[in-house]
Amino acid sequence: MFDLKIINGTIVDGTGAALRQGDIAIRDGFIVEIGSSVEGDATETIDATGLVVAPGFVDIHSHGDGGMDVDPMMESVVRQGVTSIVVGADGSSRAPNPAADLEALPTIGAVLAGIDVLRPAVNVGTCIGLGTVREVVVGEDDRPATPAELERMVALVEQALRDGAMGASSGLEYTPGAFASVAELVALCRPLAARGLAYHTHMRNEDDQLLEAVDEAIAVARGAGCGLQIAHLKTQGPRNWGKLDAVFARVAAARAVGVDTAFDRYPYLAYHTGLTNLFPVWSRDGGMARFFERLEDPATAARIRAEALDNAELIGGWDNVQIASVSAAEDKPAEGKRLGAYAAALGVAPYDLSVAMLRRNDGSVGMIGFAMTEPNLERIYAHPQGMVASDGGAYAISGPARRGVPHPRGAGSFPRVLARYVRERGVLTLEQAVHKMTALPASRVRLTDRGVLRVGAFADVTVFDPDRVADRADFGDPFQYPVGIAATLVNGVVAVEGEVRGARSGRALRA
Repeated sequence: MFDLKIINGTIVDGTGAALRQGDIAIRDGFIVEIGSSVEGDATETIDATGLVVAPGFVDIHSHGDGGMDVDPMMESVVRQGVTSIVVGADGSSRAPNPAADLEALPTIGAVLAGIDVLRPAVNVGTCIGLGTVREVVVGEDDRPATPAELERMVALVEQALRDGAMGASSGLEYTPGAFASVAELVALCRPLAARGLAYHTHMRNEDDQLLEAVDEAIAVARGAGCGLQIAHLKTQGPRNWGKLDAVFARVAAARAVGVDTAFDRYPYLAYHTGLTNLFPVWSRDGGMARFFERLEDPATAARIRAEALDNAELIGGWDNVQIASVSAAEDKPAEGKRLGAYAAALGVAPYDLSVAMLRRNDGSVGMIGFAMTEPNLERIYAHPQGMVASDGGAYAISGPARRGVPHPRGAGSFPRVLARYVRERGVLTLEQAVHKMTALPASRVRLTDRGVLRVGAFADVTVFDPDRVADRADFGDPFQYPVGIAATLVNGVVAVEGEVRGARSGRALRA
């Protein structure tokens, strides 16, 4: 007797192998039989006639844990067919906690234990954030770590990896991660090598110094002897769109000398970050209080303004900046608006409005920047080392998880790839796309029993209609769930079958 059977489906197993027709049987959370016709009864049966049966999608770069505690159903994630997410991205992780006492820091082990207690709708693993580690030990200042501090930082990384962290991440455009040297990053990443884990990096630059940033990322991985995962690879700003060939050449050269280099990307032409990212990193040295002081200091104010205006011009001007989230009530009308047009309607300069909003919101203003090009995105996905990720949060169309006007990638990334880049544009075959959303990202974080349909693997399964699956969320209204995802199973339990069932069978993932 099986717990569940999926019958008459078109099986795309995640390995890249050709699709085939067949049935899948599940018992006790595992796949126990796959065949052209599986005999035997089951407590529940899903008829997948005309549908694709694939491994549950693995999101290797997610921020889905941001609202997990208030909304563990994580609807915008599980409705995409995503069954496992890797968080702790961009140098920031839940542990260690900078607010805690240095001798009583919460650990990655405690974070993972908490996820097992919470039982969210999807499986959750985490990297250790090197920016978080630096903030705990060194603080927010732009200075080298002392030898004793570096030793403490390495110890925190090693502890996190023993606890089950799936890699180490950096966010080198953010503070305080931006203040880390190559030597510091190499030292912090060396513990990854023996475990076969990768260094995941939001690189130091993704526009005018893109190639130099790629070189630095490769140097860190090569120096540490570990793999390299370049997060959300992009060529930002029209004057940098022509650099992709040079990026690919560097990736090939790194792989040729043994640096296991790969990259991921979300399927949109706009990124999501903080509005402070338009301001130079040096101006944020020491934290927000020092940043605001420099905005008033005659010795620095003009330079900050000039560099921020240059950064806005790089992406095509202030109308390519959309405000995503604020906390101050006065600024709530700005959410979802293009900053240039909104500033004009208020009769103020966009730069001045940006500064005022940052002040009113204690430096925390979310923005979406429109800066990339479609042909490069298609080439990134077509590349053998390219894979799909969302870089998105988890939210819902109602309740406490509906906040601001977020990037639509949090609700649409994986269905969008299947609709736009498989069915409509033919950039990828169905088998290739599923591989880049399942087995390939799973292999990067050493998930050997997820991301593939085979006997003995965990029963994380997504069933979708290849002719209908599509994203609906957009930049005007991101609170729209995709269509065409017929069912999502997490550890053998049906979380979605047309609608969300309310089941929460996710667990913590440990490398």
